[in-house]
Amino acid sequence: MTFLRRELVRNKYLYLMLVPVLAYYLIFHYGPMYGLMMAFQKSYSPVKGIFAGTWVGLDNFTTFFNSYYFWRLLRNTLVLSFYSIVLGFPAPIILALLLHEVRSKAFKRTVQTVSYLPHFISVVVIVGMLSTFSALDGGLFNVIRSLFGYEPMMFFTEQNMFRPMYILSNIWQGAGWSSIIFLAALANIDSQLYEAAKIDGAGRWKQLLHVTLPGIMPTMIVMLILRLGAVMNADVQKILLMQTASTYEVSDVISTFVYRSGVLEANYTYSTAIGLLNGVVNFTLLVVANAISRKANSSSLW
Repeated sequence: MTFLRRELVRNKYLYLMLVPVLAYYLIFHYGPMYGLMMAFQKSYSPVKGIFAGTWVGLDNFTTFFNSYYFWRLLRNTLVLSFYSIVLGFPAPIILALLLHEVRSKAFKRTVQTVSYLPHFISVVVIVGMLSTFSALDGGLFNVIRSLFGYEPMMFFTEQNMFRPMYILSNIWQGAGWSSIIFLAALANIDSQLYEAAKIDGAGRWKQLLHVTLPGIMPTMIVMLILRLGAVMNADVQKILLMQTASTYEVSDVISTFVYRSGVLEANYTYSTAIGLLNGVVNFTLLVVANAISRKANSSSLW
């Protein structure tokens, strides 16, 4: 206790700075977790409260597994996550590697600034830009199509265009910002390793393969593990803004279904059960990916 008291007195201002962060997580993340009990209840009444609900065990989960929408929701969620990882995860790494090779500091700073800016644009504005670009009359996408002899099309109502628009716009918006952590990892690589590689006759490509990539591999693995821990999540706000009746078949994911069930239909217990299942799957994937990574190359979150 004496050590603890002495530590608190010595670093009191640092611990004071930690209080708002702890309060945020306790109030908005851990505090509401008692509401997960609704996932195992038949109904919820805001008047009677959570503890007055009738206990039904796993009935809500069984209902979801047997529902007509289950396989469609699971397929769409996994497909969007798969393409987001395959196409979106390497994008900031490639951008960081390209910027690392740039020797002109002015050009490098300019590219970094331009690539960071989309991250600060609201999702509503992004979707508005996509809507403007895809307009039938004078939209950028249709102007490009006309140059190649194709007829104008309504991109937001085409099922086969929803996924490319969603994934590519996410890459455009997030690649620059996500590259910051990889640029920091590249900056920490010992320059003597590059000098030794040059002495051994390694060119730029060999240096990339044998010095640069191994140097940032731990960071890449940690970021991939975190990404795998969010496989079942999707940008629900963006999907809802882009979603139309004709694209439901490919755009309806678990998160949007939870929104409709819980917020629009007030089916709180059912939507809580689906959200809990989603979180458990994400947590399981995170733990499994971390364990595999730790056994394979000793790089892991814990």
